Amino acid sequence: MKPKIKKNMTMGKIIRNYPEAIEVMLKHGLHCAGCHFAAMETIEQGAIGHGIDVDKLLKDMNKAIEKNKKIRK
Repeated sequence: MKPKIKKNMTMGKIIRNYPEAIEVMLKHGLHCAGCHFAAMETIEQGAIGHGIDVDKLLKDMNKAIEKNKKIRK
């Protein structure tokens, strides 16, 4: 599985392009979906700022994208 979401992507871009990632972000304790910093801050910056394991977060978000992609087919 090739990751679609990468550490250097802004949360704003992730939220716009992959709305299924929002639930994963919330489960990990990253409640930035409604924050005005989300438009500029990368997912890595947000995760570090909240003490969240960015690699685990990325893995789970990309799994959610793949799962959603299979459901749509």
